[in-house]
Amino acid sequence: MTELPSVRGAEVGRRIGVGLMYGLWKPRVLGAWRVPATGPVIFAVNHSHNIDGPMVMGVAPRPTHFLIKKEAFVGPLDPFLTRIGQLKVDRETTDRTAITRALDLLAAGGVLGIFPEGTRGEGDFASLRAGLAYFAVRSGAPVVPVAVLGSSDRPGRLIKGLPPLRSRVDVVFGNPFDAGDGSGRRTRKALDEATERIQKQLTAHLENARRLTGR
Repeated sequence: MTELPSVRGAEVGRRIGVGLMYGLWKPRVLGAWRVPATGPVIFAVNHSHNIDGPMVMGVAPRPTHFLIKKEAFVGPLDPFLTRIGQLKVDRETTDRTAITRALDLLAAGGVLGIFPEGTRGEGDFASLRAGLAYFAVRSGAPVVPVAVLGSSDRPGRLIKGLPPLRSRVDVVFGNPFDAGDGSGRRTRKALDEATERIQKQLTAHLENARRLTGR
């Protein structure tokens, strides 16, 4: 068994995130009560802003460990991200170390954060990678869809990929759901079906979140 990422570190990261996010923007959190209080959970987060991960880490009701591309672990960020319990992943290959650590984390009842689109884009869940389905089916952990809705289409951004400072950013947590069909199958067909199931749930949640927030 590999060494688990630090839950205490993730809690420290959550507190840092709270301070930063509320200091620089105006987060509005909806549906946090839907997140199971205990046991393994996978957050499936849309990704259109560079702050999506830190924002969810800061406002989530539980310490969260995100799978983060290894390119982000540069300079002083490398030890910092590791200390606050985040998981480095190589997206160019099958990173078995990251996979094992993520599954061990879920087996221990932790919260894993994933950007199922793989990279920052439109944030509309239009193109999902199979990684989320694999972790959900393999671990049996419920998936909680999370919509981060900022104001990236408005002028006033100082840095590309960030909402304007002091603008409102909505974080909407959805109802947990099981991605698998209950059979425990991990075949390619089962994962494809799970990915399709996940996409429908995430897209529906995003549409509902936009209606709810007026975004």
